[in-house]
Amino acid sequence: MSEDHSSDRSAASVRAVELTVAVLFFALGAIVAWDSYRIGTSWGDEGPQAGYFPFYIGLIICFSTTLIFVRALWAKAKSHESFVSRGQLKMVMKMLVPSIVYVVLVGIIGIYVSSTLFIGFFMLWLGKYGWLRTVPLAVGVSVAFFLLFEVWFNVPLPKGPLEALLGLD
Repeated sequence: MSEDHSSDRSAASVRAVELTVAVLFFALGAIVAWDSYRIGTSWGDEGPQAGYFPFYIGLIICFSTTLIFVRALWAKAKSHESFVSRGQLKMVMKMLVPSIVYVVLVGIIGIYVSSTLFIGFFMLWLGKYGWLRTVPLAVGVSVAFFLLFEVWFNVPLPKGPLEALLGLD
């Protein structure tokens, strides 16, 4: 009787995650600083230009992430410390990937149809509910949100081809 411990194995070390996040945030800070410099970072006759404060915030982000990067490089103990196991990462990905698909679908088919599919998918896949409970609840939530936002609060949300076909756009 052999047990599979592959889900207990580390998917990433603390050091690798710290280095990766530091690089990504450095890039974000550099983009902010560069774009702020492009629109003006000096002090004009009427006060600071539009990029004055964001430029310095971008520089602070770059400086801070450089310190984090160097500190992570020197911390040899963190190279063996597990940040996330494969099993934990798999659970996170079960939520992340469908959420990304949902966001993309909102731009293509609208928020109401996407939300119905999203809720239904999670009820069927992770909740293990049957179709008899899933369909009315997923459709009901989207109808309730449509009524709440579009009818009562008069706040238009992104709609897709189905709403246009039904004349709800």
